[in-house]
Amino acid sequence: MKSEKPVEGILKLHDWGESMWYYIPCDCGDSDHAHTVEVEADDFSVCVHIHTTVTTRFWEKRRWRQIWSLLTKGYAEYQGTAILKSQQAINYAGALTSAVNDVTLFKAKQEAARRKK
Repeated sequence: MKSEKPVEGILKLHDWGESMWYYIPCDCGDSDHAHTVEVEADDFSVCVHIHTTVTTRFWEKRRWRQIWSLLTKGYAEYQGTAILKSQQAINYAGALTSAVNDVTLFKAKQEAARRKK
């Protein structure tokens, strides 16, 4: 299987040249399981930010362990899952690859233009 264009299961939200945003829904249909992904180039690297909704089941003991960890360590560990069809997963990887290439190229062109001035 190869990455598709137009892409099934991946929504490009924004393209600002040096920053691109995508929305990847979970196949279960729950919007709390979706990922919002930002690929951004700065002066030194490319950053990939993945935004998800973190929830706990209020009746589980694990919730109290997370609260305790947050209070004593300053962070809580979390594992998230997004259910994707095979093609959607390949498209997700393809979108990331394409976005990294695009923002890196955009940033390089900006730097070259600055040097010419």
